[in-house]
Amino acid sequence: MTQVTLDFVRQCLPIRARDGHKGTFGKVHILAGSVGFTGAPALAASGAVRTGSGLVYLWADRAIWPVLALKCQSAMPAPVPPFGTLLNKMNQSDGVLIGPGLGRNRKNDVRTLHLVQRVSAPMVLDADGLNAVSEHIDVLDTRRDRLTVLTPHDGEFFRLTHGKPIGPDRAEAASAFALQHGCVLVLKGHRTITAFPDGDVFVNTSGNPGMAKGGSGDVLSGIILSLLGQGIPPKQAVPSAVWLHGRAGDLAAQTWGEYGMTPGDLIGQIPAAILQAMAAPVD
Repeated sequence: MTQVTLDFVRQCLPIRARDGHKGTFGKVHILAGSVGFTGAPALAASGAVRTGSGLVYLWADRAIWPVLALKCQSAMPAPVPPFGTLLNKMNQSDGVLIGPGLGRNRKNDVRTLHLVQRVSAPMVLDADGLNAVSEHIDVLDTRRDRLTVLTPHDGEFFRLTHGKPIGPDRAEAASAFALQHGCVLVLKGHRTITAFPDGDVFVNTSGNPGMAKGGSGDVLSGIILSLLGQGIPPKQAVPSAVWLHGRAGDLAAQTWGEYGMTPGDLIGQIPAAILQAMAAPVD
């Protein structure tokens, strides 16, 4: 089991190309949001932007699109297009995130399941993306040849395993699921576990209880999406994203305290967390 520390992350974040442009640093797509849940997609998109994505497209229900158009300045929100158009755009992207605040209904669930089966790009499933898959876990198994990252908290993991208890060894439970379904499993919580299907397991060392607020997980999914979309190898990108998320939370707690900090404060500290990692001394 590998401990994810500042030194680990330093070795994973590349220096950005001096001649790079917005297309160089990843074009990613997010399908998220529903009436009553406009914060989740905005937080996920902001997390991706702050982590360095070149282009962040945010697809949302037409009923909430005007709200997100006001919330998002750097990401590009738009109403969800017809399925064929959405699939085509996602398949031309560098990464896809489905789920934050998406809402549960038959239309959303069916669309999510079809996208899971047919999108070729690296995919992150969070929140209602996970809930849709949990009822049709065989669909997840169709992606064994494509990168898929799941980011459940304990309750979502309980649903994914159809009620099987996690048990005392969280790393073992996460690793078993990743192996069984050929995915990357990020089991969120104290000392978040990232398990890969080949048996490699990473345990995070950053973060604090002030992050235990609605919206923090949405930010994490955006950070993971961003690093994967920039082409960083998964075994570097996903554990590093978890650490950066936790470190940004630690920096937010230093300023606002664990009681008062918000997921928005965490987003504001992502650049500082990245700067700390990039500035770490080279051996």
